Amino acid sequence: MRMKLNKSSQLLLVFAASLLAAGLVTACSSATTDYVFVTSSRAAGPYSYGEIDVFEINSVSGFMRPIPTSPFPSGGRNPVAEAVSTDTLNLYVVNQDDNTIVQFAIGPDGKLYPENTVNTPGIYPLAAAVNGSNLFVVDTYQPLPACSNADPCSGSVAVLPILPSSGTGSNATRAGAPGAPVANGILTYWPLTLPANPNDIIVPTGINVLNSGAYLYVTAYDSTATPNVGYVFGFSIGSGGALTPLNGGVPHDMGVGDRGLGIHPSAIASDSTSSYVYVTDSTNGIVVSYSAASGVLTKIGDTSTGNQPVAIAADSKYPYLYVANALDGTVNGYSIGSGGALTSLDTYTAGIQPVAIGIDPSTSHFVFTANFLGANVSDFELDSTTGALVHSQHSPYTSNAQPTAVAAVSHGTPPK
Repeated sequence: MRMKLNKSSQLLLVFAASLLAAGLVTACSSATTDYVFVTSSRAAGPYSYGEIDVFEINSVSGFMRPIPTSPFPSGGRNPVAEAVSTDTLNLYVVNQDDNTIVQFAIGPDGKLYPENTVNTPGIYPLAAAVNGSNLFVVDTYQPLPACSNADPCSGSVAVLPILPSSGTGSNATRAGAPGAPVANGILTYWPLTLPANPNDIIVPTGINVLNSGAYLYVTAYDSTATPNVGYVFGFSIGSGGALTPLNGGVPHDMGVGDRGLGIHPSAIASDSTSSYVYVTDSTNGIVVSYSAASGVLTKIGDTSTGNQPVAIAADSKYPYLYVANALDGTVNGYSIGSGGALTSLDTYTAGIQPVAIGIDPSTSHFVFTANFLGANVSDFELDSTTGALVHSQHSPYTSNAQPTAVAAVSHGTPPK
């Protein structure tokens, strides 16, 4: 027996179905806690550009799903690093082979829109960091005529101001564009050299700016010395982003201590209070803890990691630190004590050769690694009480080949 509906009943059903569909869409949208951006260095996009995979993370299960329009071209060759603006409206992608940084506007749905491309002051950029209105970038070599892979020279660090919006109507420009590098006398960068041995080749490896915005640190090692010696260069950040080297330009020598020489710093992070700095040493398999009072690094101690630690992330909400070990394919977890010292928690299996690690900025509930040889992203759920990690649903998730960096923003960031 078929039931006939009058026109009013049919309209009610259509209205109810529309409400149900809207509710499902809203529920799906509200379940997204973050968007995660994963750069891949293998040339797969238009013009041999690298790729940027964009994933949305489900706040309940941790499931990572590519957004419908992912991936996006990185705007250059061999993207190796990412940084997010303080207002979370812009993503900066460092393309090493082009010596460029591409600014992408981040849409409220996680989509990326290329806005501006600028050259870095040096050669072969490898890392970047953002704080407030400044974008900091480290280049492998200074821009000297003789510098090349065949004839290397020491690296450098530079500051690019992040410009505010300007103009109106059709002449309006969006906030977030990198400006001209801040001048250092006649230079547009700060050389990373040893005052006592200016001809030694200093190879930079990482960068970190304190949450307070007061100090900047660059990890590096002296490739001329045998064995290599690791250093941390410190700078105070002045008005307009100008840098002043700490300690008269003499960097902190990581080779001083119970581990001896042969230190090869590979990554650096700081806690949310700007009190402590942590540096991984890929040669010795340790993470070194420092206090950072007045910008001066004072060693607290060192703690074992896995083999070849290359990436590090400190939780902004909870007292935990995580290190990715490339050779082991693992992640080490640590709790941060009241004095900045680390206590080992456990070791967790990631993918093959994790080279980057991040923590979701919305809830600090998920940790993810970019696995270079695995061509995927591992996603862990973080227990806020114990710091323990458990693989989230269906982890790892396929990315483009050779992923190199991860960055994330909270879902629902309103556009300007």
